[in-house]
Amino acid sequence: MGVILLTSCETPIPPKVENYWPKAGITYEIFVQSFYDTNGDGIGDLNGVTQKLDYVSDLGANAIWLMPIMPSPSYHKYDVTDYKAIHPDYGTLEDFKNLLEEAHKRDLKVVIDLIINHTSSEHPWFLESKKGRDNPYRDYYVWAQKDTIADFIEKKKVTLDSDNIRQWHDPGDGEDFYYGFFYGGMPDLNFDNEQVRKEIFEIGKFWLEEIGVDGFRLDAAKHIYPDERAKDNHEFWKEFRSEMVKINPDLYLVGEVYDQKEVVAPFLLGLPALFNFDFHYTLIESLNKEDGKLLVDKEKSVLDYYESITSDFIDATISSNHDQPRLLNELKSDQAKYKQAIAILMSMPGAPYLYYGEEIGMLGLKPDEHIREPFIWDRIENDTGRTTWIKPIYSTDSTVTPLAIQIKDESSYFHHYKKLIHLRNSTPALAIGSLEKSTENYPKSIMAFNRVLGDQNLMVIHNVGNKPVQLPIPKDFQTPIYELGSVKWNGKELSLGKNASVVLSK
Repeated sequence: MGVILLTSCETPIPPKVENYWPKAGITYEIFVQSFYDTNGDGIGDLNGVTQKLDYVSDLGANAIWLMPIMPSPSYHKYDVTDYKAIHPDYGTLEDFKNLLEEAHKRDLKVVIDLIINHTSSEHPWFLESKKGRDNPYRDYYVWAQKDTIADFIEKKKVTLDSDNIRQWHDPGDGEDFYYGFFYGGMPDLNFDNEQVRKEIFEIGKFWLEEIGVDGFRLDAAKHIYPDERAKDNHEFWKEFRSEMVKINPDLYLVGEVYDQKEVVAPFLLGLPALFNFDFHYTLIESLNKEDGKLLVDKEKSVLDYYESITSDFIDATISSNHDQPRLLNELKSDQAKYKQAIAILMSMPGAPYLYYGEEIGMLGLKPDEHIREPFIWDRIENDTGRTTWIKPIYSTDSTVTPLAIQIKDESSYFHHYKKLIHLRNSTPALAIGSLEKSTENYPKSIMAFNRVLGDQNLMVIHNVGNKPVQLPIPKDFQTPIYELGSVKWNGKELSLGKNASVVLSK
């Protein structure tokens, strides 16, 4: 297993780049609306994604995850009105099939968002359901009479994934209320209804068999049933997985279960990949508090806990996503911390997800639409594909250097991301090696751990602090294969400057 010396200012040719997806490969998350516009209507489209597949592949990603692409009345499209179609703003099913074909030619897998916890309140099923108690679609949703839920109408708690405090909604007559966890425009489907489950399985079959997608990202996977019915949630996803693998044994499923590891882990039997939100929050906390021990301890505890449930799991690590403030904002625009954050992500275990635009340092804060601003491909006068559906507040020509310029600058965020991705994809221990906590007695600001795979043992050291730190050179680890920032050797000691990192090989 060869290693390669790679510093932040060099561009060597890696000995062998591997595709570790899905276990440890890299997935690039795309909000189609903001990515690339090919027809001049100001809205990104599927043909735009197809046109930029070479870019995604060149960056080193192994798959793309497309946020919702189905018809919907909202800009974000998390409230579906037709599960077997493409939103007309984005194109057609033929456009999507072409995207799939072109992605597969480049060895890129395609994962799409599947939103089955709820539909849109404009979905034909719901329009029928609210017509009356005798309607055939009434039981597709969860309904209750006012007097049976009076104590609960305003009682919902704020959760990590929703700040909505009203879960029962009046469609207009004041008598019967329907359940909608996120808000009234997203009525929850009734999964106690066998016909609803059959409809959902048929939808999954359509996208896998007739269209050919490689997998699904399952939105709000924790909320198929209410939280107090956790076991029913777990059992549903096992049933869903069982039905889907009949169609595609290599199916990829990644679930959004926004909670602590004790709540997340039981979902692994149905959803073999789950987003690691603890990783995201602890990464930011480690850098902002200059505490190197936090993330290693947290990640090791998550992996060990998952292993106690099943060895067949994929830890989908994230540094940011479409629901969180952009990473550079979270790190108070500290460029050194930002570069180190991706170095940490790429040197840790898991299957990393990259949110579009992070590789060029895009910015964004709540509300969500401003975390999803247009990708900046080039200077505005040359950027014919930049979307204009929203006026950006954070990611503008004055705050973000366009990709076209960053490509020409070896010190840019883009090249930093690309080099680290290539380092990971060409160093097996960094991709699929185990995580071992360091036994060295290092200062608080030092994040140190080993990645071990067979005879390849790498020691990773990140100084997440703002001050230089001198460390004794670890015994037997004398060969640097990656350096970030100020890294100095004097034969006996290793000096790491502010947010400096090093990966050492024996």
